[in-house]
Amino acid sequence: MNSRQGAALFEAQDRTGALRAAREAGKLEKRLLRMAGQAIADYAMIVDGDRVMVCLSGGKDSHGLMDLLMTIRGRAPVRFELVAVNLDQKQPGFPADVLPAYLARLGVPFHIETQDTYSVVRRLIPEGATACSLCSRLRRGILYRVADELGATKIALGHHRDDILATFFLNLFYGGRLKAMSPKLVSDDGRHVVIRPLAYVKEADLVSFAQLRGFPIIPCDLCGSQEHLQRRQMREMLAEWERRYPGRAQTIFNALARVVPSHLMDPSLFDFRGLRPGGVADPGGDVAFDDPGCETSAHGTIRFGGEK
Repeated sequence: MNSRQGAALFEAQDRTGALRAAREAGKLEKRLLRMAGQAIADYAMIVDGDRVMVCLSGGKDSHGLMDLLMTIRGRAPVRFELVAVNLDQKQPGFPADVLPAYLARLGVPFHIETQDTYSVVRRLIPEGATACSLCSRLRRGILYRVADELGATKIALGHHRDDILATFFLNLFYGGRLKAMSPKLVSDDGRHVVIRPLAYVKEADLVSFAQLRGFPIIPCDLCGSQEHLQRRQMREMLAEWERRYPGRAQTIFNALARVVPSHLMDPSLFDFRGLRPGGVADPGGDVAFDDPGCETSAHGTIRFGGEK
């Protein structure tokens, strides 16, 4: 092969690689749009005439949310407005010019709210302690006020599937409650509807999407560098499960939408005290004795999952 042929071969390989990358990028975007659209439809997150305030922190998740909602707005059968809001918490070194310049290029209406919550958190939280809880409460109160001022009917947050799962296990292990993040809820002050359109989306896909789009990522230096957060431990646990048992995280996530109150223990959700036999077989009745990891063969012998 001469040099000219070699150059032609490399060019052909480059073109093939570029086409393959473009196809994969297109598939990723379609998947994210489908999942976000499905979550919005399943929970009636956005209706005709809504003014959706997108909380843009500068991280990959909120950037992805803004990008996807802009595309969905152009295709949706209902009309709705978007307004991006960033809270500048006056963290040292925060690049205050990055998001305004980016949003201006996108042509999206936006509002930058400047409040020095950083100093408040640093004054009240001891060095080395987790700042996320107080920071989150302060941020919520400010964003609720801004939503009122902007006339927003919905507040959109960038939490994804893995955030929801981590919250579920945090409440399970540390709070003693079966509770996660809901895709749609009424805010703490009872005056706003909060939505999470990325509820079905995996974090790994948002990482890839951010790289594909080249979002101007702004890291959180207030709490993002704390290594021993309980939420970080939950994510590491889930990642290890997923590595050892692919698909387990999605199975657990699916279970959050398939709750059977009669097989739990909360009397406020099921009338255990008033329970009486009705004389009619219930195919969804007492199957709590059945181990999903084993099954009974035609000969009545029990075979456990994976055994012959």
